Amino acid sequence: MSDPTAPVSYTVEDFRGSRRRMRTEHVVRAVLFMTALVSIVVSVLIVASLVGEAWTFVSQVEAASLWSEGWFPRRGTYDIKTLLTGTAIVTVIAMAVAGPLGLGAAIYLSEYAPRGVRKLLKPVLEILAGIPSVVLGFFALTFLSPVIVQRLSDDATQFNIAAAGIGVGILTIPLVASISEDAMRSVPMALREASYGLGARKITTTVRIVIPAAVSGLVAAFIVAVSRAIGETMVVFIAAGATGGSLFSTDPFKPGQTMTAAIASQAAGTDQVRGAGLTFQSLFFVALLLFVITIVLNVFAGRFVRRVRQAY
Repeated sequence: MSDPTAPVSYTVEDFRGSRRRMRTEHVVRAVLFMTALVSIVVSVLIVASLVGEAWTFVSQVEAASLWSEGWFPRRGTYDIKTLLTGTAIVTVIAMAVAGPLGLGAAIYLSEYAPRGVRKLLKPVLEILAGIPSVVLGFFALTFLSPVIVQRLSDDATQFNIAAAGIGVGILTIPLVASISEDAMRSVPMALREASYGLGARKITTTVRIVIPAAVSGLVAAFIVAVSRAIGETMVVFIAAGATGGSLFSTDPFKPGQTMTAAIASQAAGTDQVRGAGLTFQSLFFVALLLFVITIVLNVFAGRFVRRVRQAY
């Protein structure tokens, strides 16, 4: 009879588990690795295709046509500042709409709204985020432009950048509100209670305690919203006009064109685009420029967020 108190020796094989389980783990690991690899390969191929056609455009285009009076690629005029200016105006107007409204909605949901109201408003914001951008484009064209923009300026046309910017801002509000609300709700309740214990009012606690503590998340929300506004296509394509091209202008009450809308308007058909000199390659150049702007924006935003982030 063996002694129950005697020491038992184990080998490495005893802790490996069953062979069936090990085979399953290897299969799962291989599948996950392949999915990650596919995403990387697809990203590399996209960038490579952009770089190849963009280099063809840069190597063959005349430098004078890149800084002219407007963006008319079918006529051989590729004024980049027209697209950059239109994109910047739309983004600024969109952030002027989405920033205050989104942040205000986030503050209310996080600090003031009762539980029942929060449960009601949250799905409403999500529904607003789910509205197709083409619907908001027609809304901007048929309502925002005649009812709001054209009343602000007698010179405003039916198609204008201001209406497109407001439409993009409305589209971006749920994004700002959702991310900002999550950032503020992640601030520990102990900070709020300490502020209340010192006699601070709720508005003072919100402005001087909660918002500074959640600044990294708020900045992240703003950067994501800016990237969303820069990349929006259909709202600007429908409401801003200038689908065939655009003269350089800084007037938000006139038709204009952004980088994404320029790509969409010229890519109506591959045969059409290829039949107009470097028009086809110019779309890849604009897409690569848009990609670089987005990457630079996210890199600087990431560095800033890491610098101001506070761990609790």
